[in-house]
Amino acid sequence: MAFSYTCLGGATLKTLKFSSCSSILRPTLPLLSPPPKTLTLHSLHHLTKTHKFPPFLTRAVSVPAGQTLDEKETAKPYQWKATIDFKWIRDNKDAVASNIKSRNSVADLDLVLDLYERSLNLQKEVQRLRGERNVVANKMKGKLEPLERQELIEEGKILKEGLLTLEEDLLKLTEKLQKEAQCIPNMAHPDVPIGGEDCSGLRKTVGSPRQFDFPVKDHVQLGKELDLFDFDAASEVSGSKFYYLKNEAVMLEMGLTNWAIAETMKRGFTPLTTPEIVHSSLVEKCGFQPRGSNTQVYSIEDSDQCLIGTAEIPVGGIHMDSILADSQLPLKYVAYSHCFRTEAGAAGSATRGLYRVHQFSKVEMFILCRPEDSDSFHQELIEIEEDLFSSLGLHFKTLDMATGDLGAPAYRKFDVEAWMPGLGRYGEISSASNCTDYQSRRLGIRYRPSTEQTSSNSKKGKANAGTTQFVHTLNATACAVPRMIVCLLENFQQEDGSVVIPEPLRPFMGGLDQIRQKGQ
Repeated sequence: MAFSYTCLGGATLKTLKFSSCSSILRPTLPLLSPPPKTLTLHSLHHLTKTHKFPPFLTRAVSVPAGQTLDEKETAKPYQWKATIDFKWIRDNKDAVASNIKSRNSVADLDLVLDLYERSLNLQKEVQRLRGERNVVANKMKGKLEPLERQELIEEGKILKEGLLTLEEDLLKLTEKLQKEAQCIPNMAHPDVPIGGEDCSGLRKTVGSPRQFDFPVKDHVQLGKELDLFDFDAASEVSGSKFYYLKNEAVMLEMGLTNWAIAETMKRGFTPLTTPEIVHSSLVEKCGFQPRGSNTQVYSIEDSDQCLIGTAEIPVGGIHMDSILADSQLPLKYVAYSHCFRTEAGAAGSATRGLYRVHQFSKVEMFILCRPEDSDSFHQELIEIEEDLFSSLGLHFKTLDMATGDLGAPAYRKFDVEAWMPGLGRYGEISSASNCTDYQSRRLGIRYRPSTEQTSSNSKKGKANAGTTQFVHTLNATACAVPRMIVCLLENFQQEDGSVVIPEPLRPFMGGLDQIRQKGQ
């Protein structure tokens, strides 16, 4: 037998059930007999104070006004705050509004500014009440007549209750302000072209398309003839856009990975492998939307965790909520990981085979540096990518991506698009982004400038001794394995159906110089 009560008053208790078979509750049931139809919130608090109810029930009746117990169990506070420069946004409203428009962002700048002004006013009111409460508290320390003391006690109670209400309102307002402000994208570099992807600027072209004197095959046909892939079995096992690599394709993946890591280590990068499941909050701090309507992120049901879509996310989290010494910068990492993407909305022949898949291996570069150095490191990253792909003999072009194609964190982004003769078009194989302090303000990554640097900046009015600054973060792809396999198979196919392995990869593939049909 079970009794269900509906609680009236400041909160609604949807289903508070007392089971007669519960030994811990049975001694209390006679106190409620005959069971009333309703209980007021005050009555429930009284019962939990005067009778020995179990702790979970005592906690259960402590619910904010207007909120049900069911809601209390599921409601979660906004768990993290970005250090957003709201004053700068307000003072540069026109530039921010123009940036939001050119990037096709859904951010509501007017709402953010309205919430900011309201929060400032509410903060002033909270400070005023705190001051008045302190005045009352100081008066209470002296000798007072009983009547005067009682009046101060009553005044203190009123101030305390008013302050609690205002502080709750301020907390809610701050959370809403954070949520809306985090939708505002990073500002764009002044040289970034304005418009959609078609407006992107050509930075560089390397090589020219190879001329074939035989019919060109795409990587899917080549893979089938050379026994390198199995899409059908993977589809049965996992669904569409999954694959098995076989035979030399496995060696090619391992070779590409080790080659990319070895080459970047020569340039001062520290190698990492990373977790591939992370907290949703980390994904958000890096500028991605793990639970949006068109998200590319796989979220794990009934948890706050996600599968990573890029190693940029876990590498960005290594120094989260920390202050780095100036001598530690720059920090340069190269990380190997598997990546998982929903590829929502992707369809058509342009996505067939290995070009667009749900799971793939990738080698990612990531840099944390001083703000004044990020532009030069961005150039370094794209030059590393160009050197890597040039050494393999690929024909590609580098683009300075337009505002409409920039993700929220990017200040500037260069894309590398390689020629894929089997597909008959260029396809993106890499990108390099400067995110300035967009991610570090969310991740809480600062550094403390050295004494010499602080002294130099102070003369220019930029910093005071002992102050910390947010680092700048950059990321770039050294090797996205499936698309590199597409490029290599299609560009280096031979008339007899074999595929030549570029020389730089051969030491990482046991000396293999060519992939041939089985039996040849």
